[in-house]
Amino acid sequence: MIVMKFGGSSVADRAQIEKVRRVIEMHRAQRPFVVCSAHKGITNELHDAAVRAADGDGGPFAVFDHQRRVTDELGVDPDLVEPLLADLDDLLRGIRLVGELSPRSLDHVLSFGERMSVRVVAAYLRRHGLAAEAFDAWDLGFVTDDRFGRARPLPDFATLARKTIARLAPPTIPVVTGFVGRTADGVVTTVGRNGSDLTATLFGAALDAEAIQIWSDTDGVMTADPSVVASARNIPAMRYDEAAELAFFGSRVLHPATLLPAMEKAIPVWVRNTNRPAHPGTVISRTGTNDRAVTSIAYKEGQTLVTVRTPRMFEATGFLDELFGITRDHGIVVDVIATSEISVSFTVHHGTDTTALASDLRERGWEVTVRPGSAILVVVGHRLRSTPGIGARILGAMARADVNVEMVSYAHGSISFSMILDDCDVARAVPVLHGMFFDEP
Repeated sequence: MIVMKFGGSSVADRAQIEKVRRVIEMHRAQRPFVVCSAHKGITNELHDAAVRAADGDGGPFAVFDHQRRVTDELGVDPDLVEPLLADLDDLLRGIRLVGELSPRSLDHVLSFGERMSVRVVAAYLRRHGLAAEAFDAWDLGFVTDDRFGRARPLPDFATLARKTIARLAPPTIPVVTGFVGRTADGVVTTVGRNGSDLTATLFGAALDAEAIQIWSDTDGVMTADPSVVASARNIPAMRYDEAAELAFFGSRVLHPATLLPAMEKAIPVWVRNTNRPAHPGTVISRTGTNDRAVTSIAYKEGQTLVTVRTPRMFEATGFLDELFGITRDHGIVVDVIATSEISVSFTVHHGTDTTALASDLRERGWEVTVRPGSAILVVVGHRLRSTPGIGARILGAMARADVNVEMVSYAHGSISFSMILDDCDVARAVPVLHGMFFDEP
């Protein structure tokens, strides 16, 4: 069995879904287990409808017309989605009446995209001779905790999934919702935006799949963001940890949590292009290697840089334990860290409210500065640690790009060299770095 995940761009409309059908047909002998995202743009429209409803707006909402248009294009029975659209309408009306959008309600609203998508995609596949059947992921064992917006399956998920899927008739091709789950009490959850990748690898690990394929609109993982570097190229092979670093630090190809289930079972993950199925894409595995010092360059904009200064740090024990105990208590996720004798700097995720954290730190007599608008720029590669002068080359490239690097983090033996700079400098920094490592002879 193989697991095949198709993202929103791959199931955007009839033309794209026909490409998906051909790809599935090509792999029919490998018993595909298909995971689908919502049609491109639907999740954003659902989010917009939920926010507007909480503000008292009764619509009309774009998502209804969008989903009906795709359904009509495919020529499938509209009754497949009309009951779901009616439920969505009722839910939005309830949100409007109470004037509040809770994380639980938002997850429920966002779930409709995948739930409608799999029904029409499966129907289209059946019309063209494939024994496809739509499933909500929870019907195949994807029962989760109640951490709305970042739910994870319960510990018995793998066992339950294997038992449930084993009962399906052999010709059946399951077409399963990515991104969504449900608690044991029946409350709808999501695993986080762009989380269909994670759904795919969790099912792949549970089923001991021979391979997991992530189908999108790019030729695999690239050496840099093609929208910033026109000469960015495909990476034929790479290791799990390299891909995980890139995903966490801004690569748009994979969800950051995607690779862990595959790593635990040593299942290769292929990243392929639905628009160019003959292209081999990128294979991510335990042993994937390339012969360059740098594998890829990624960035994550919109970060907040927090700096804490106090003479109490000097030759003190336990200070970092105290500081990061405070960040933990405030639910703050810390990304990149750098320390000196009397200061600590760290970055936190885009959109994180640091007001209460900063106030708490200042009450202890510490000097605190909070600066939004920062970016993490990371250079990733297994050969970094064995390449003399690599740090000097990277920082020299930043100087040539006239970019001020405000913070650097590079641990012993690390496969990633991280820098903090202004958001506005990313567009200058990335092409210069890429040119040095990939375009120069």
